[in-house]
Amino acid sequence: MKFLISDGYSEASRAKLAEAGMTYAWKLYAEMLLKYKPDAEYEVFFPTDSRVEDFPDAKRLENFDGIIWTGADLDINETFKPTIRAQIAMAELAYEIGVDAWGSCWGIQMAAVAAGGTVIKNPRGREMGIGRKIAKTAEGLDHPMLKGKPPVYYGFESHYDIVDKVPEGGTVLARNPFSGVQAMVVSHKKGTFWSSQYHPEYNLHEIARLTMARAAVLTEHGFFAGAEDLTAYVKAMEDLYREPDRKDLLWQLGIDEDITDDSIRQADFRNWLEYLTAKKKPAGG
Repeated sequence: MKFLISDGYSEASRAKLAEAGMTYAWKLYAEMLLKYKPDAEYEVFFPTDSRVEDFPDAKRLENFDGIIWTGADLDINETFKPTIRAQIAMAELAYEIGVDAWGSCWGIQMAAVAAGGTVIKNPRGREMGIGRKIAKTAEGLDHPMLKGKPPVYYGFESHYDIVDKVPEGGTVLARNPFSGVQAMVVSHKKGTFWSSQYHPEYNLHEIARLTMARAAVLTEHGFFAGAEDLTAYVKAMEDLYREPDRKDLLWQLGIDEDITDDSIRQADFRNWLEYLTAKKKPAGG
C-alpha cells in the first residue's frame, strides 16, 4: 500500500521546530505508518513550500491508497494564500475521486472545510500539552476508529482553531469540554476522512520539545508563570519519557496509560490502516 504524507509546515517552521529538538511532522507519521504497516510505501509532499501548479492532480492522487495530513501552524481561513486554497482543493479532490484520508489537528480542520464545514478560533483560547477528558460520543463508542481507546481518554494537543460546523456526512466521535470536536469521521462523495484534533503521533518527548518551541506564546497566554516554571514542566515530561514507570511523575503530570502506551494512544491511526487494508482485500480474500 502506498501513502501520501502531506506536511503543511513551511521550511522555516520545520527548521524552528527542529531547532527546539522536535522530529519533523512527516517523519513522525512515516515512523508510525511503518510501525504498523512495515511494507507500506510513502511519498512526502510539502504543500506550503510548493507551487500551486505542482500540487497532485487526480491521476497522481489515484496512485495512493490513502493521504495522511500532519499538523501545521496554518490558519485554514486564510484562503487569500494560494497554497491554503490549493490544500483545500486537494482534500476536495480526494473526496471526489475516493482516496481516503487520515489527519490530526490541521487534518481534522481540513476534513471539515473540504466537505463544507467551518473552522473558527476557539473562544476558550489555546489547548496545549495534554488534552483532558476526551469522551467518546454515542457514535464513537461503536465506531471502529476509536476501538481500543477507553470511553474517556487524554491526548496530546497544540491548537487554537477548532471545527465549528460539522459538515454534512460528518460524525463527531469524541469531544471534551475545551473542544467540541476532538475526533471525527467524514463520509463525503466517494471518500472518507478519519481525523483527530489531538496528535496520536506525538509522545512525551515531542510535546516537551514543542512546549519549548512555543515558550514565549505559552507564557504570554498564562500556561506558565515564567521560564523557570516552563523548564521544570518540560524536564518532568522528558524524565517521564525516559523512565515511563516513574509513579511520582505520572501522578504529578496527571498522566495515565492512554498517553504512555502507544497501543492505546495510536489506536485510532492503527484502526484507520486496518480499515484501508480491509477495503483493499478482494471479495472472499
